[in-house]
Amino acid sequence: MNKQSRPWAYSFPALVVIGLIVLFPILYTGYISLTNMNVYHWFNFRIIGLQNYGKALFVFDSGFLPALLRTILWTVLNMVIQVAVSFLLAVLLNSEGLVLKNFYKTLLMFPWAMPAYVSILLWRLGIFNSQLGLLNHWLGLLHLAPVNWLNGNVSAFFCCMAVNLWMAFPFMILTMDGAIQSIDKAYYESAVLEGAGTFTRMTRITFPMIRPIVAPAIVLTTFVTFKQFDIVFLMTQQPGAKTGADIHTVITYAYEKAFLTNNYGYSAAISILIFAIIIVLSLLYRNPIRKEGAQ
Repeated sequence: MNKQSRPWAYSFPALVVIGLIVLFPILYTGYISLTNMNVYHWFNFRIIGLQNYGKALFVFDSGFLPALLRTILWTVLNMVIQVAVSFLLAVLLNSEGLVLKNFYKTLLMFPWAMPAYVSILLWRLGIFNSQLGLLNHWLGLLHLAPVNWLNGNVSAFFCCMAVNLWMAFPFMILTMDGAIQSIDKAYYESAVLEGAGTFTRMTRITFPMIRPIVAPAIVLTTFVTFKQFDIVFLMTQQPGAKTGADIHTVITYAYEKAFLTNNYGYSAAISILIFAIIIVLSLLYRNPIRKEGAQ
């Protein structure tokens, strides 16, 4: 065995395992997406080419395009609010003279440490419940009529956003907090001597200095938000507890087509489209992240 082939021989078992765990499911899903496999054609399915992709991309009534647009809106709104609010809170947590700052940072860990399933059901049953929820209890104290928060599409969308932000804030805030603490205090002292105000210090020192550190976290959170499943599903789409709101994202839409309507070929095509979108976004984000790291 020569030196060139020896590394491949040593890594071959790992490559086989990776191929079975990662590559094979992707290829098999791609194959299924080209068939009419469903509950009626489980064993006798046939190749139908790109019909499933054509239905998803060019038939608006199929539901994929509205779900994709809703997912994009969901991702943009969540990320804009999350980054802006997290930055402001991280700056406040590092302000001079703030008492009990370590206590506040400890409190931030609870939404992050709590299991997602438990958090979502607590919000659904404890906050947004139409009869026993805290919000309607407050409305009752104000002599206002109760609201079925999770029944309407718009209200349910923003309720799901509130839950997602509550669960996502700790990671982003603590990431920015650590980045801010790494900034040399001499920059701020020089800025104060030059007469720079709080806003100027935030925009000219804090944000540019933490950007290379925070950028990968923002990209990672963007992908997680884009393919968010459990919040929307458990809040509005759970079988036996549906609220009436139709706010499918691309992930919940793919799940419904696979496991509720049993249209596996079409669901596989949706999965491949989601995979392609994430790959494209990864390529678009790669160069900016490299540039941030090189600065």
